[in-house]
Formats: sequence, C-alpha cells, structure tokens
Amino acid sequence: MEQMEKIGTKNVKRAVCGTIVGAANSLFGGGGGMIAVPLLKKTGLEEKRAHATAILVILPVSLFSFLFYFFRGLYDFSVLIPTALGVTLGGVVGARLLGKMPVTAVNLAFAFLQLAAGAFLFFF
Repeated sequence: MEQMEKIGTKNVKRAVCGTIVGAANSLFGGGGGMIAVPLLKKTGLEEKRAHATAILVILPVSLFSFLFYFFRGLYDFSVLIPTALGVTLGGVVGARLLGKMPVTAVNLAFAFLQLAAGAFLFFF
C-alpha cells in the first residue's frame, strides 16, 4: 500500500510540474524544457532521462500552444522551413551527444545554456 502512495504522490508532483512547464512554454513561446529538466529531476528521474523526457513532453505542449496562437493569428510561417531544418539538425546532434556525454558535462552544458539565455535576456 505504501508503494501505491509513493507512486500516487510522485504522479501528483509530476502533474504539478507539467502544469508549470506548460504554462511557461505557452507564455514564453518555448523554454518549457529548461524548466522541465530540473523539475523532472526533482521527481526522481536521473539526469539524462530528465533531458530526454523533457523533449518528449514538450512536443504535445508546443503543438497545443501553437493551436491557440494559430487561431489568434500570432504566427509567421515564413520562418517555418529554415528554422525547422535547423532545429531538426540540432536535435539529431544533441540527441547523439546526450548519449555519449558524461552526466557532469551534461549538467555543466545545461547550466551554461541557462546562464547564457538569462544574460542575453537581461542585457539585450
């Protein structure tokens, strides 16, 4: 019975984390994955699984958010193809690197990316 309670508590925590990630992703037009990784780690996933799972959960969130933006006319399809090609290439490279990098290097790279993104937003 105790195991069932742990599973239930873990799933409630993950649902709350998912709500936060979805809100951030929709509000900022992305970035939910940056929040998802630390939150998923807090719910018990190990580092690399948290990164990979963040990508998994962001896809439906992003698609759902896009529908809201689409019906409000808040999009620019002219950037779709070149950006999608770049994102696809980057996704393949990143997925291969994640499988080969030590956890410490993944943590450092992720922390640096968050720091750089924050600095960019703050100064520019």
